[in-house]
Amino acid sequence: MELGLLGWVLGCAAAFAVGLAKGGLSMVGMLGVPLMALIMSPVQAAGILLPVYVISDIGGLIAFRRSFDRRVLVSLIPGMLSGIALGWATARLVDESRVGLVVGLIGLAFSLNAMLRPALAGAQARGPGWGAGSFWGALSGYTSFVSHSGAPPYQIYVQPMRMEPMLYAGTTTIFFAITNAVKLIPYGLLGQLSPHNLRISAVLAVPALLGVWAGLWIIKRVPATFFYKFITWALAIISVKLIWDGL
Repeated sequence: MELGLLGWVLGCAAAFAVGLAKGGLSMVGMLGVPLMALIMSPVQAAGILLPVYVISDIGGLIAFRRSFDRRVLVSLIPGMLSGIALGWATARLVDESRVGLVVGLIGLAFSLNAMLRPALAGAQARGPGWGAGSFWGALSGYTSFVSHSGAPPYQIYVQPMRMEPMLYAGTTTIFFAITNAVKLIPYGLLGQLSPHNLRISAVLAVPALLGVWAGLWIIKRVPATFFYKFITWALAIISVKLIWDGL
C-alpha cells in the first residue's frame, strides 16, 4: 500500500519516537506501532518499524557504548531469547491485542503503585536476579516480538534498581538492540520484511536517527528524579493505550 501524505507524517512521527527511545527515552518508542496502525495493519506497521529500530539501535549503541550494566543484561537475555522463540512459534495463533491488554494491565498496575506509594522511591535499590530477570526478560521478548511493546515488562524489572539515567538508558538501549537484531530472523521468515516495507523503512531511518540525537541531548540534561517520574507516567499512559486497544 502507498502511504500518502498522512501516512508519511505518521510514519516520520513514529520513527522519531523510536529514535527518542534509542536516545534514552525508552518508553516513547512504544508509540511507534500505534501511530502507524492508524493507517495500516499493526502487523505491517511492526514489519516496517523493525528495520528502523535496528538502524536507530546503531546510533544508540555508539552513544551508550560505555554506559551499561552487564549484570542486568546477562540476567535478562536468556529469558528474552525464549520469549522471542515463543512468539515465533505462536505467531499465527495469538491475537496481539490480547497480549497488549495483559501487558497494559501489568504496566498500569506497576506505574500506579509507584505513583501512590512514593515512599518506594527512597527504598533500597534492588539488584539483578536470575529468577526475576528470566521471567521479565521472557515477557519482554515475547511482547516485543508481537508488537514492539517489550518496554513495560523490562521497566518493571529494571526501574527498582534505581540506576542513574545514563546507565539506565545505556542498558535499555543495548538490551533492545540485541532483542531487535534477534527478531530480524523470525520476522524475515514470516514475510514481514518485504522489499516494499524495506523501502519505507529506509526513508524512515532518517527521522529515527534524528530522534536518537534528540533523545541523547535530553537525557544528558534531565535530573534523575524527573527522569524516573517521566518514565513512570509514560508507562501509565502507554499502558492505558494498550488496555484500550485490547478492549
